[in-house]
Amino acid sequence: QLQLVESGGGLVQPGGSLRLSCVISGFGLDYSAIAWFRQAPGKEREGVACIKRSDDVVFYAWSVKGRFTISRDNAKNTVYLQMINLQPEDTAMYYCKSTRSGVESWGQGTQVTVSS
Repeated sequence: QLQLVESGGGLVQPGGSLRLSCVISGFGLDYSAIAWFRQAPGKEREGVACIKRSDDVVFYAWSVKGRFTISRDNAKNTVYLQMINLQPEDTAMYYCKSTRSGVESWGQGTQVTVSS
């Protein structure tokens, strides 16, 4: 099973930016995709962005399209989520998830708070 560790969250004002990191470790880093999810208090967890390992095809939720960018650095075994123009509704715990042979692994999450 892969291990994922998120970082980069914090408090930011509306209109601000953050870059989240998801470091992946474990035996055989042959995951098929990495996705970012978020969960706000009292709400269901929602998918935000996803990147496929085979061809770097990316997908975004409509709510973040144009503001969030997912990318990966293979040398660092890291997937990033660059977030710009953050709004209060982006406040949530952000998690990354790997998928490998149908098995999912989750990180512990990093908190993003957007407030003035």
